[in-house]
Amino acid sequence: MKQSLAYLTDPLVKANPITLHILGICSALAVTTSVSTALTMSCALTVVLVLSSAMISAIRHHIPTAIRLIVQITIIASLVIVMDMFLKAFAFEMSKRLSIFVGLIVTNCLILARAETFARQNPVWPSTLDALGNGIGYGIILLIVGTIRELFGAGTLLGFEILPLVENGGWFRPLRVMLLAPSAFFIVGFLVWIIRSRRPEQIEQPEFRILGHDETGEA
Repeated sequence: MKQSLAYLTDPLVKANPITLHILGICSALAVTTSVSTALTMSCALTVVLVLSSAMISAIRHHIPTAIRLIVQITIIASLVIVMDMFLKAFAFEMSKRLSIFVGLIVTNCLILARAETFARQNPVWPSTLDALGNGIGYGIILLIVGTIRELFGAGTLLGFEILPLVENGGWFRPLRVMLLAPSAFFIVGFLVWIIRSRRPEQIEQPEFRILGHDETGEA
């Protein structure tokens, strides 16, 4: 039970796919202009991630190693097509707002990484929990970024005015720069800095270091 819980909780902060592994970063920059798009993208990716991990884990002993990536991508792509059709059928306006980014879930490195490194080597239940935990961890970061960007970029959350806007007689003038992709990049970077400053074990060791005067052996 403790190990199963770890599969679900570790990706939330300790092994978050975005802040630790820097996976799925493109969608974190592209679809976080509002909370609604961030939430929809998070749900869509989590559903695809959970189902694909469960399916790949279930047939892992029957997938030839030589074609495993082809099989994994085929499963993921099929699920993404179904998810895209579902959004177009039941949330058409949101589907238009997300544009091509739902389809690009196929190329999201988070999904293929969990399929290749975990689902292909573990039973269905741990793989499902691992996928769900990573999906929730991914969603948490997207929601944080989306909340900050929408609040300061438009003065709203989920479309409701939170900060009184100047054009409505209030005091807040939206910071339109927050709706540009670079702002998301800096917010994600700031989150990575906060987490790694509290968890020094997540800091990567430098690949090289500059030798000091005494270490070079020179006089």
